Order: sequence, then structure tokens, then C-alpha cells
Amino acid sequence: MPARPHIVVIHRWRARYAEYARYLDHGTHTVTYVATEVGASAVPPEAAAVLLVDATDDLPAVTERVKQLAHEFGPPAAIVALKEDDLLVAAQLRQEWGCAGWTPGELRPYRDKVTMSGMVAGAGLAVPAFTTVREAATVRAFGDRYGWPVIVKPRTGSSSAGVVRLDGPGDLREVDLTGRPRLMAQSFDPRPIHHVDGYFDGAALGPYRVSRYLNTCLGFRGGTPLGSVEEDDPGLVRAVGAYAVRALAALSDRPVVFHLELFVDRATGECAFLEVGARAGGAEIPFLWREVHGYDLMEAAFRLALGRPPRDWPPALTQPGGEVAGWLLAPAPAQRPCRITGAGSMLGRQPGPYAEAVLRPGEILPAADAYYEHVGGRFRFRGRTSDEVAAAIGVTARDFRVSAVPL
Repeated sequence: MPARPHIVVIHRWRARYAEYARYLDHGTHTVTYVATEVGASAVPPEAAAVLLVDATDDLPAVTERVKQLAHEFGPPAAIVALKEDDLLVAAQLRQEWGCAGWTPGELRPYRDKVTMSGMVAGAGLAVPAFTTVREAATVRAFGDRYGWPVIVKPRTGSSSAGVVRLDGPGDLREVDLTGRPRLMAQSFDPRPIHHVDGYFDGAALGPYRVSRYLNTCLGFRGGTPLGSVEEDDPGLVRAVGAYAVRALAALSDRPVVFHLELFVDRATGECAFLEVGARAGGAEIPFLWREVHGYDLMEAAFRLALGRPPRDWPPALTQPGGEVAGWLLAPAPAQRPCRITGAGSMLGRQPGPYAEAVLRPGEILPAADAYYEHVGGRFRFRGRTSDEVAAAIGVTARDFRVSAVPL
């Protein structure tokens, strides 16, 4: 890299999911940002420049902004994106500018759900039946062969956007598949969905945590709260970790910060693959890792994007035991954008969260693309056991109230 390398960061969060100024000295590096209007307020004041786009996953728009930044500050030495929907944009731009890091082809197994499912199944691991979808007849034939319900979803989506559950062939009348060529159908698995978050060095797991969703991401799209609690059963954690290693190794031998979702039989530890992302988990996961576990997954991902190894983690982080963390998202109280008319704090309650992000009356909940950030309320929990944390999440979900009027 040159003496004062130009680093471009693609950014869309308002909250400080990533602490860029701590990850990289903005005095010894020229750090510029391509950001949304909502995300621009979280850009460090030390940034050399901030150029806005309507959407950071709009490749032509971001490409034009990077050209403008390169004209003023020189060709980028690295291009960083930490949000899942922005990963392919950054990979394409890195390839165009000759920067190190994931190429679009290398990233595809972590973005295309058909590709990732095929590669994991090819490694001999359990994966629900799946197929590509181009028309309703394909879904009908798939359901008749493998059974109903059937899940239909975009191959490269996130946050359950565009996902539908079809309980029988009659539901096909309610779904318009025209003009949506990049879809997949997947056999329904009723077992609890878990997520595994951590670092994979290309051959083995570094620190990781196994968590159980309380409700589902698809249900959250429909207006129900979404929570998650880390599992404290060592045997279950080991079994899920063993599956995770094989699944990640099937996709790549590159180091990666990952968010892996699985169907898990909690009695036996048996797993089946759902999907995986080459990025830190969303919702409150980055905050919980920093605040409860003492390690920054976002920083690890940032350093990997610069071609640097992640920082060393506390030895205790790879051992069983320790505090259990969890989180809760309350759905938006009205169609976004909306103006909050009432919201109550849940801090100080027992049981309750240790941290929260709740808008005050009069503040605007924007219709921004960071879907799990801009919600009715976000809460973080910590405790001695999974049961203790799950109970606190349940009480908070029951008692929290928020109201709003659409704009």
C-alpha cells in the first residue's frame, strides 16, 4: 500500500454496528465513505470524504461514487463492506480496481442460496430438499414430491425479504412468481432454527457461539417479535460446532467471519443446513460480542477485508461456559417511515435488558434498508444461563409498548 493508502468503506448503518475509527487510523490512512443518507450520521468525523447514494447495493451508483473518490484521493488500496447486501458490490469494485479480497466468484457460495445448499449437500451434510424456481408449476411439483409446506425465497435475499411459506398447492394462487427469476424452493423443516456466529480460519473454528431463535425471522416480517438466546448446553454447542466446521469448509478455505443458520434437533444435536453469510450476524449480535464476550466480530471482518489477520481473542472465548447473551427486536409499530408517538423504556426492570435502542416520541423510524436496525425497539440481554436470558426476553417482549403514525 502507498504511504497514505486510500481506503473506501461502503456503509449504511445509523447505529454503530462497526466502529471504523477504532479499526483504522484515519490520520495515517485516507478513509472515504460511500453511504446512504441515513447511515451518513455514523461516519467518523475524521473521514476524508463522504459521498451519498440512495442504496449501497446499487452497483452503478456506488461505482460512480468510487470513481469520484479515486479521482480526488487516488485509486483505492482497499474497498470494505460489512453489510451482507453490500458484499457483492464491494467484491465487484475490488476486482475492477485490483484490490485484494473476495472476488464475486469467491463470494457467490455465501450469497447464492442454491449454490451454498448444493455445496454443503455435496459434502455429505444434511440439507433440506431444494430446487430453483422459474414458475408455479415447479413449486407444485416440488411440494407434491417432497411434501408441504414449501418455502419459496429469493436466492440472494436477506432478512427474510420476499420469503413466503406455502402450506399447500392452493396457496400458489396467492403468489405471483412472474418477473422473479432468481428464486428457490426449499422443503420445510419444523425444527428450531439456530444461528452460529464467529470466526472460521479456513480449517477450524475460532471463537463461536450457538444461539436459538425465539420465533422466526419470517414471523418478524409478519409483525411478531424476534429474539435469540445463546445455548449453554456444552454437548449441543459441540455438536452444532462440528457441523458448522464441515459446512464452512465445504464453501471455502478462506478465513471468514460468518453467520450460519441451521435447523437443530436439540435432543440429539442433529443439524440441517439453512443458509450462511460471509459477515458478522445482524440484529444485536455485534454489540453483544463486544459488550458481553469482549471481542469485536466487525473489526475482525474489517481487518480481513484489508488483508490483515483478526486480532487475538481472549482464550476464555473458545472455552465452554461464561456469560450467556441474547437479544430481542420489537417490530415496527406502523408502516415505515413513521413518527413515534409513544415508547416505554425497559431498562432497570428485573428481569430485563441491560441495553436498549428505543426511539423517543417525535422521532422518525425511517424506511431504511438496514431492516433489523430500524424497528420498534432493540434490546440486549446477559445472564448466567440460557433459561434466565430467555425468560427476560419473554417478559420484555410481553411488556414493551411502542406506537407510531405513518408518514
